[in-house]
Amino acid sequence: MVSKAPVYVVLDPQNNAAPATPAVISVQDLVHRYDGRTALDGVSFDVRAAELFGLLGPNGSGKTTMFRILSTLMVAGGGRVVITGFDAAKEPNQLRRQIGVVFQAQSIDLKLTATENLWHQGHLYGLRGAALKSRIAEMLAMIGLADRAKDKAETLSGGMQRRLELAKGLLHHPAVLLLDEPTTGLDPGARRDLWQYLQVLRDEEKVTVIATTHLMEEAERCDRLAILNEGKLVALGTPSELKREIGGDVILLDARDVESIAERIRARFNVDAQVLGGQVRLERENGHRFITDLVEALPGEIEAVSVSKPSLEDVFIHRTGHKFWTEDAEPPS
Repeated sequence: MVSKAPVYVVLDPQNNAAPATPAVISVQDLVHRYDGRTALDGVSFDVRAAELFGLLGPNGSGKTTMFRILSTLMVAGGGRVVITGFDAAKEPNQLRRQIGVVFQAQSIDLKLTATENLWHQGHLYGLRGAALKSRIAEMLAMIGLADRAKDKAETLSGGMQRRLELAKGLLHHPAVLLLDEPTTGLDPGARRDLWQYLQVLRDEEKVTVIATTHLMEEAERCDRLAILNEGKLVALGTPSELKREIGGDVILLDARDVESIAERIRARFNVDAQVLGGQVRLERENGHRFITDLVEALPGEIEAVSVSKPSLEDVFIHRTGHKFWTEDAEPPS
């Protein structure tokens, strides 16, 4: 089946028209509510061909709702989603042939071998005989499990099982791969390996990948990000573009009376000093030099100070005014 992907004009950060680029995924003013609670509030973005795109946000930001709508498991309350030219609400059956989906919860059968898991998945997509056998061998080689083809899934490590999940999602040659928190439960090494496989998919297989995550280090690996907070899109761009908007260094101060210190810094230096997590936070160019001015202006009152280059956490704070994880939404252990 030939995809009907539309072409949109993509704007650069200076709002100048760039050459037209295929928008494989187009999310247009998406809205969804649950019993009066707004999960998505007018979210819009495009994902380009062969792009590794991340949906970053804390718990309750709307990532899961967005994933369910993109994967046709849910119809949005308003707005529109078009993937490879198919409307997710009006043409779900056609769209499902174009996408591969890897859920956060495990879906492989642990009592079946790696080959058997893929064999049964292939039948669900109408694949049979020599073509299916060839595709299974190809996928097992690509994910580095060719030598474990006859081993039961329960004997594989967590990272290997997750790669087998990836193979299931890619078996039918989808144009788009959707992943929900793909590294849940994996150790740091397995997480790194999985993201390297996603980059291979993008570069060699030309698959468009969109993944939800709450981990900053994973978001850094994406070509572009949509950052969500309380159902709203608060930032969109490459990780480097988003961090450049901070325009300087990030300074954190520890003191006995942070509220007083912040107020006096605002009055003395005319900078936006915030109190977050029991610390005073401010953004300033040449932060290492500014520290000297702060210490001289507040002798003996600053207990500790740190200066760092902006991170994605700082982008989130800059756009929302609060930390990525709040007391009501602690990061998963």
